[in-house]
Amino acid sequence: MAALCMVLLLGPSAPSGGAPRAGLPAPDSAEAVVADRVGTWNICNPCGGSRHNFGRATEIATYAPQVIGLQEACVRDVEQIRTYLEEVYGLVYRVEYGMVLRNWNRCGGLPWRPGGFGQAILSAAPMTDRVSVEYPDGGSEDRGYLAVTTLVGGRPVRVFNTHLAQRRQEEVRAGQVKVLAVEVARHDHAIVLGDFNAVPHAPELGPMWALASDTDPGCSPSTSSADACMATTDWNSKFDYVFLRGVTPRTHHVRPSPYSDHHLLYTDLNRG
Repeated sequence: MAALCMVLLLGPSAPSGGAPRAGLPAPDSAEAVVADRVGTWNICNPCGGSRHNFGRATEIATYAPQVIGLQEACVRDVEQIRTYLEEVYGLVYRVEYGMVLRNWNRCGGLPWRPGGFGQAILSAAPMTDRVSVEYPDGGSEDRGYLAVTTLVGGRPVRVFNTHLAQRRQEEVRAGQVKVLAVEVARHDHAIVLGDFNAVPHAPELGPMWALASDTDPGCSPSTSSADACMATTDWNSKFDYVFLRGVTPRTHHVRPSPYSDHHLLYTDLNRG
């Protein structure tokens, strides 16, 4: 009854217009977060906008990662997703933002106080040492990365979340990856989440591959076959990554979703 009341109070952006698909958990059925699980998801805002936030929260609750990085996220949507996660599924996530735009058309708000748009990290454990960086050249739209230190699998790790320039801007992405790689290299244990807008063998990803490996066992910088990597988008390309440095994966999962044109990607890590 409490969950039903919450859905009603939160209005039309709850299940109506964005009901979760069959097989996802019912309210109050989600278990505790999985301590060694990390995920990444470009929620494609607006791509359905706030009417999909209940479904997005339900997807996250289904897999319950300790940490998940969201891209193309509006602050108001992330807050609503967090509310559903806590009030409907009993999952409490802290949040840090790496907003690179203030845009009324994209994120709503008042014309003189537009909503923030960019990256967000949700973590079940406290986060410290937040750094939000906007790339010197964002390409056709401002882009950046967000970094925090938090616990994954019971140990501290530096977590990065980024969204690189759009597809036909290889040179811009190359510059962005160089900026990101310099910071990742400073840490012996790092997890880099995000939408890189590039396939695994794209030359601009070279600096990342030199520092870390992706959790997809079929993917490497030498991968040229479209069938070797699990696609993470509706157009059958792998653009989304969980890069690991000093951390090893145990599993790799890609879950298509009706709430974005990107798939939710998550991985379970080895401990110790």
